[in-house]
Amino acid sequence: MSVPTTATHQGLPVGKLSAYLDWVQMLTGAALILFMWSHLILVSSILLGPRVMNGLAWFFEATYMAQVGGPLVFLAFLVHFALAARKIPFATREQRVMLANAKRMRHPDTWLWIVQATTAMGILIMGGIHMWVILTNLPITAEKSAARIQTGFWFVFYLFLLPMVELHVGIGFYRILVKWGFLDRSGRWAIKKKENLLTALFIAVGLLSLLRYYFLPLQ
Repeated sequence: MSVPTTATHQGLPVGKLSAYLDWVQMLTGAALILFMWSHLILVSSILLGPRVMNGLAWFFEATYMAQVGGPLVFLAFLVHFALAARKIPFATREQRVMLANAKRMRHPDTWLWIVQATTAMGILIMGGIHMWVILTNLPITAEKSAARIQTGFWFVFYLFLLPMVELHVGIGFYRILVKWGFLDRSGRWAIKKKENLLTALFIAVGLLSLLRYYFLPLQ
């Protein structure tokens, strides 16, 4: 009689390795969610005036949070995408099957995952460009940000990036609560409704901030 064996990868059972990778994906995702919400606070401080925004930016510079935290965020960004990419269908045939299953199942959470996977592709490219431009042009100031956005190209660039990021972050927050048992089935609708309102609020604040930068007088 043969003894069943367990598939292994680098000494770990495949199932356990997958669980560890899912855990790291969740942790990096949660860290990026907190970062994006904090980032929005910094960016939207322009609504209180350039001096407020510059004061916050100076604090991050003086404490080296920008110099150290920026690369760490970029690393977490890459790790999170690499782990999430394990479950994203890249082949056209797989994408057709996924969409067909979503239409047949008619499950809202399935469509949320599709939106999250789709926005991830745009964020990977556009978010990477944004972080590179910011980290290679420190220190951050209201005047620099306004000058960049007022070129026109960057204004449109952020008009696309802003809703993609906020949708991705909002859905990611909801799915973390569901997947890791922080939220039972009966509480999903209430949390989803609140999360939708929060996402809409973040997008609205982000749009107002973009407009403030766009019309900020430059000396």
